[in-house]
Amino acid sequence: MPTLNLAPAGAEDYRRQAERNLPRSLFDYIDGGASAEHTLRANVAELQSIALRQRVLRDVSAIDTSTDLLDQRWAMPLALAPIGMAGMMARRAEVQAARAAHALGVPFCLSTVSICSLEEVARATPTPPWFQLYVMRDRGAVADLIARAQAVGVTTLVVTVDLAVVGARYRDIRNGMGGGLGAWGRFRGTLGSYLLHPGWLAQVGIGGKPHTFGNLSAYVPKATTPADFKSWIDSQFDPAVTWTDIEAFRAQWPGKLVVKGLLDAEDARAAVAAGADAVVVSNHGGRQLDGALASARALPRIVDALAGRTTVLVDGGVRTGQDIARMRALGADATLIGRPWVWAVAAGGEPAVKRLLGLLQAELRTVQALTACPRNADLGPEIIDRA
Repeated sequence: MPTLNLAPAGAEDYRRQAERNLPRSLFDYIDGGASAEHTLRANVAELQSIALRQRVLRDVSAIDTSTDLLDQRWAMPLALAPIGMAGMMARRAEVQAARAAHALGVPFCLSTVSICSLEEVARATPTPPWFQLYVMRDRGAVADLIARAQAVGVTTLVVTVDLAVVGARYRDIRNGMGGGLGAWGRFRGTLGSYLLHPGWLAQVGIGGKPHTFGNLSAYVPKATTPADFKSWIDSQFDPAVTWTDIEAFRAQWPGKLVVKGLLDAEDARAAVAAGADAVVVSNHGGRQLDGALASARALPRIVDALAGRTTVLVDGGVRTGQDIARMRALGADATLIGRPWVWAVAAGGEPAVKRLLGLLQAELRTVQALTACPRNADLGPEIIDRA
């Protein structure tokens, strides 16, 4: 029986379309987590377990989803999280997503390991992106990346700190992206899958070049494919990074400094002491330490520990406008989404990302109306039904 072409109604619909559109190795890279993926699933399940307290007969005729975040006004408390290799999921995907984010009035954060460069993304939209930085062994490259970010107008630097080593990602190993397959296995698991997706092959494989990590090309001049860059990047993650490095970034970065990848209250206090303007409560989307706390479980502890001394952001498991409201009720100033926007761009490019963001805002508006919170700032612990 043929499947009807229905309009996507949310992130899960875009996920299914992305799975149809993408070669298996690329879909698994985005969709998968570390080891047995317990933390990946817990991120979603923990949020879904939080019941919302519906209220009635309040004046909710004027709903405002907007919020102030890092000295700017945004349409809602949501940002597009940095996703490595997103430009392999759709043609120049980071540019398409940045345009969609600008159109809907939310921040877009570009990954160090994006396909499109800082310069390409900055040219595409009047709103400069945030820039996510990995602290690499090559500190000269790090300093140059920071200078390039400043040159294109970036005002928010997001330093990811939970990647001292790379988590064991079983899906990548099984499909060959993480190595371990012979030549025939790589063909069947990777190249063969590419050939079975002619739309992706035409639009991205052929039409989406260059397939280099745009931010890193100058530092790895002989690399011509993502695989070439991966071996260099894997050797660059520095397990010797400490809070002293964050203090050094604070001294040289004139804009907002955000530390991403915290699950522990003591680490959050250390980030503030090192000069962070904001922290991101995050377990890297369940891609690092399997068995770590779900982000929604860790969030209230960090909010309590910081007691309003800095901005608190969170990612992990956010799929709906209800989830955005839940994270706000748990104390977050704003949330980030990663997989949902990549599923959307893989499913339908910039228009699909715009539609996804519009759906999330509409859902958030509904939650605010039905929990008697006309302003987004009204969303707090009182909207959670703790019974």
